[in-house]
Amino acid sequence: MLEWGRIGCLGFGGPPAHIAMLRRLCVERRRWISDEEFERAIAATSMLPGPASTELAIWCAWRLRGTAGALLGGACFIVPGFIAIVALAAAFLASAPPDWLAGAGAGAGAAVAAVAVQAGSSLAPPVWRRATHSQRRRIVVYALAGGAGAALVGAWLVLVLIGCGVVELAWRGAERGLHSHSLPFVLAAAAASTGGLGALAWTAFKVGGLSFGGGFVIIPLMQGDAVHVHHWMTDAQFVNAVALGQVTPGPVVHTVSAVGYAAAGVGGAALAAAVAFAPSFAFILVGADRFDRLVAGARARAFLGGSAPAAIGAIVGSAIPLTRALGETWQYFVLG
Repeated sequence: MLEWGRIGCLGFGGPPAHIAMLRRLCVERRRWISDEEFERAIAATSMLPGPASTELAIWCAWRLRGTAGALLGGACFIVPGFIAIVALAAAFLASAPPDWLAGAGAGAGAAVAAVAVQAGSSLAPPVWRRATHSQRRRIVVYALAGGAGAALVGAWLVLVLIGCGVVELAWRGAERGLHSHSLPFVLAAAAASTGGLGALAWTAFKVGGLSFGGGFVIIPLMQGDAVHVHHWMTDAQFVNAVALGQVTPGPVVHTVSAVGYAAAGVGGAALAAAVAFAPSFAFILVGADRFDRLVAGARARAFLGGSAPAAIGAIVGSAIPLTRALGETWQYFVLG
């Protein structure tokens, strides 16, 4: 699993970089996986909640060595970034970080809102092109709902994403004459309100198990809980944590480890990472042999038809609370 560890150490740039590195390794260089099978896996993991590139890395390891390979390969892909972000979080979140380090964090954090807008806008054109004329009107509504959710109710954004998916599923089901009992998506939410480990675990689970769209859509989910509900971090510290997730290797979801560190030290970081990434392992170990049916499934596509535009809107909308979190005038020039 040295190859997965190498990708985990060198995988700067988020999902596009991870997918390109996995393709070069598994399809082009070693020829372990056919190009067609790899493309189907990308399509399937993009339909799952959580970090799609992490799920793809786990799937590739599962494809080669089964369950043991998935567990070991996934760990090798995740752990390097986890170590890096916890080490940086310890420095950034110290009671008196060095001025140069605080300044570097503030400068990097100032650019995060612009990165979020770019990330969301780059995802929108393919979704728009694939939609029919009648679907496009609903896509606009879902995107606006996601953007408003990210800006106004970040801690409960997951309900907006799932709600949009269920609405689209019901809409298409009504068009096909399906019955309401065919809806397969059930949300069980048990959020802790004390700000303890239960609340941290719930925040991490929302990030890894309920966030359709992955990537930047996790930002408003975490910001609402970490800053406004449980007060584990200040707005400025959270923006720095998001910046850390960008400058360290591995998935953006590693940001949840910095939130966990702020809540409960190294143990909290480990708990948050374990809970956030556990669904990705579960999805692959339980469902990887059913990927063909997932890609072809009308219900999965219908649900994603509602949740994906909402997630794109949420990614763009996350720029609003991120911008509000800036505390220095010079940071707005960096953002510009």
